[in-house]
Amino acid sequence: MGFSIGGIREMRTGSRRRARAAECTAVAEYTGLWGWAVAPGARASAGRCSCGEAQCPSPGAHPLDFAPEIPAGAALDTVADAWARVPGASMLLPVGRSFDILDVAESAGRRALVRMERMGLPLGPVTVTPAGRAQFFVAPGAAAELPRLLYRLGWDDARLDLRALGPGCHITAPPSDEGGLGPVRWLRPPTLDTAAALPQARLLLGTLAYSCHRAPPRG
Repeated sequence: MGFSIGGIREMRTGSRRRARAAECTAVAEYTGLWGWAVAPGARASAGRCSCGEAQCPSPGAHPLDFAPEIPAGAALDTVADAWARVPGASMLLPVGRSFDILDVAESAGRRALVRMERMGLPLGPVTVTPAGRAQFFVAPGAAAELPRLLYRLGWDDARLDLRALGPGCHITAPPSDEGGLGPVRWLRPPTLDTAAALPQARLLLGTLAYSCHRAPPRG
């Protein structure tokens, strides 16, 4: 038995509805369960950003100017109403409020994570991006403290592929697509305990710096 054109359209419509429902549920989880705000973001396809700017500096990885942020603590009804107004938007998390980010190459991040778990260090959520980056969630303030912390640990003169993201930055939240490259995934998903009590950057930085130092240079 074959499919009718109308049947195919209904299947596609149903698939889009399920995708939007899944996105709405994910946003509600971020705001209501983990206590993080969510900013509706642009998407990218074939290198072009949905914002329409031909020379967009961050295609598919910046908030939509016209869409208000969904605040932390927003209920499911509020999220559903807000998300229905931005169909196709990606989910972005503002950095520098509930958390900062330590960003390293994925290979170095995976090695460091194994060592941290063996050492019993306190850990927060960790994402991996399609661009090959691992992003460690840490307590706010890491971006401002990074130069001082690296100096105290003796890594200030090393050329490390390690940076901290703080206020004014956004990261793409799983399972949204980042910059048209593919979805962001959880390497270590959040839990009620880890989302509420993120580790201080100083506790993880030594292991991350060592792992980055051992990594082969890029290019």
